[in-house]
Amino acid sequence: MSGFLAVLVVVLIFIVIFQIAKASEYVSILKGEKKAREQSNRINGFLLIAFLVLGLIGVYWCNDLLKGKILGESASEQGEGVDTLIYVTLAITGVVFVITQIALFWFAFKYQEKEGRKAFYFPHNNKLEVIWTVIPAIALTILVAFGLKHWFQLTSEAPKDAAVVEVTGKQFNWIFRYPGKDGALGRRDIKNIDPSAGNELGLDWNDPLNKDDFMPTELHLVVGKPVKFIIGSRDVIHDVGLPHFRMKMDAVPGIPTTLWFTPKFTTKQMKEKTGNPDFTFEISCDQMCGSGHYSMRGVIVVETQEEYDKWVASQKSTYSLTHADTAAPAAPAGEAKADSTQKAVAANIQ
Repeated sequence: MSGFLAVLVVVLIFIVIFQIAKASEYVSILKGEKKAREQSNRINGFLLIAFLVLGLIGVYWCNDLLKGKILGESASEQGEGVDTLIYVTLAITGVVFVITQIALFWFAFKYQEKEGRKAFYFPHNNKLEVIWTVIPAIALTILVAFGLKHWFQLTSEAPKDAAVVEVTGKQFNWIFRYPGKDGALGRRDIKNIDPSAGNELGLDWNDPLNKDDFMPTELHLVVGKPVKFIIGSRDVIHDVGLPHFRMKMDAVPGIPTTLWFTPKFTTKQMKEKTGNPDFTFEISCDQMCGSGHYSMRGVIVVETQEEYDKWVASQKSTYSLTHADTAAPAAPAGEAKADSTQKAVAANIQ
């Protein structure tokens, strides 16, 4: 209901503005062009001031309404620094925005056309040029420097105890691969890619390290433990988007990229924090990658070490799933029937 009323108010405002404009046209016909233009300028000046006041109130209201409610607190330790950088950037640009907008609309009102007033042309001033070029350049350089600091941290070498997960994008879903007990991922070769045989990543079965790697349908991470993502793509450019962790990295065909972070909260804790029993961390594609781009959304589960170990123990290796038919070949039908007959005869003799 409140949304309908807001739309109705906006429509009425536009109708009033339209009627004022039409009235100005009629006045110009009756009073003459010069007087009509002066009156039109006065009306426009007051409208600009009204727009300024209402606009600033709207900006404040939107900020107060939505602050911290879209994504909430960063769910990773590294994301805290990213949030701080965003707030500093918004503070600097916000002050500039407010000052320039007030000056823009106030000047349009104060220096409108009036009888006896002449326009003063100010074509060039070296001092002003230097001021509004150097100050923004220094501010932006500082912001870029802090941004690079966080970027180098996220893409630097992960801690030695960090978990390793391979994340591969393809049209139109994500493929996750975990190392098994050996703690190392096996070798891959694009020539071995065969989705019909369950080998979507082209794993080289001659590499022993591949024998215990497993590929779940969702990501599981341990709270408080660093995790390193090895990111790639099987076809076009994708983008690993982790909004709750404030992370983002391109998935480029043939060029592995990496990032690492440390989750702060479990999924259960986030459900309590947000008051949303259906809350889930997500991994999304932040790069337009084709007609099915919208469907590239994966689920991330952050849990305790005990819960994670239990989940890992329930996983089957990709090798065992794709080679199940060669693990224990079935006996020919004739032999199986003869063997069952011999067992039955032996049981009767006993």
